[in-house]
Amino acid sequence: MNNDTILEVRNIKKYFPVRSSIFARETLFVKAVDDISFTIKRGETLGLVGESGCGKSTAARTIIRLYDLTAGEVVFDGKSIGHLREGGLKPYRKRIQMVFQDPYASLNCRMTVSDIIGEPLRVHDICPPRERRDVINSLLNKVGLKQEHSSRYPHEFSGGQRQRIGIARALAVNPEFIICDEPISALDVSIQAQIVNMLQDLQEESGLTYLFIAHDLSMVKHISKRMGVMYLGKLVELAGSEEIYKHPAHPYTRALLSVIPIPDPRISAQKEGVLLEGEIPSPMNPPSGCHFVTRCTYAMKECKEIEPDLKDIGNGHMAACHLL
Repeated sequence: MNNDTILEVRNIKKYFPVRSSIFARETLFVKAVDDISFTIKRGETLGLVGESGCGKSTAARTIIRLYDLTAGEVVFDGKSIGHLREGGLKPYRKRIQMVFQDPYASLNCRMTVSDIIGEPLRVHDICPPRERRDVINSLLNKVGLKQEHSSRYPHEFSGGQRQRIGIARALAVNPEFIICDEPISALDVSIQAQIVNMLQDLQEESGLTYLFIAHDLSMVKHISKRMGVMYLGKLVELAGSEEIYKHPAHPYTRALLSVIPIPDPRISAQKEGVLLEGEIPSPMNPPSGCHFVTRCTYAMKECKEIEPDLKDIGNGHMAACHLL
């Protein structure tokens, strides 16, 4: 593992067992994350995009060990943490934090802002109790809130303010790596820009590394240096954000990019969209061969029989497609 690499994900899988009835002899599995690999360098932001249900959030929760791995390995700063027990994970809980999608459900409605931000300080014994008030006020100021907000409860804030509280909680333990699991999807457009700009400022100030998950590809391009595209539990493309926008290789990536709205109506009218037909297959019974084969207009016989590998098609641009 290179010293510049802070996180390496090696062939991780996360399957959830499902029984159709209590009398069923065979246990089926939802293959939420199915053998994906990537690396993230220190100080960079890797964006992860894809349709709802493709496995982005499950991958994030598996990496941070909210879910146990079914298979594979997660290496953080040269140490394999994928199969550590809770006691061994505690030092890494300080170094890896997560900002959740729902800024209300992720905050305890019975706790004040001061208690929410102060809890990780107490759990990890970051500072003496008499100093916590100053640390909490400093964190609130860092995320654009005021000291008087510390005595209020989550329901007294707007969605954007609640997300700022969640970010302050994540920053409380001085992490090196933060997973942002769709942190802007529940917010108004104007607030989204504020949150993203704040995350970028914090990254420059503290040298943070992000895994940024979102549906909005234009926002991911804005904040991310590299971008990965997931479909039905698989990573189908991985490259620099600019490279993916200019030269998308996988048919699924081209379809995602084609639906991004363009503010100029003249250019938008000339833009040719890519319509995906059919439904996303069940993750309990994915198609044989390429998982995208049932919705791809370029599908060949080989696509139905052989699963494509994620391979380098030039200059570090990775894609999983038999057409390439």
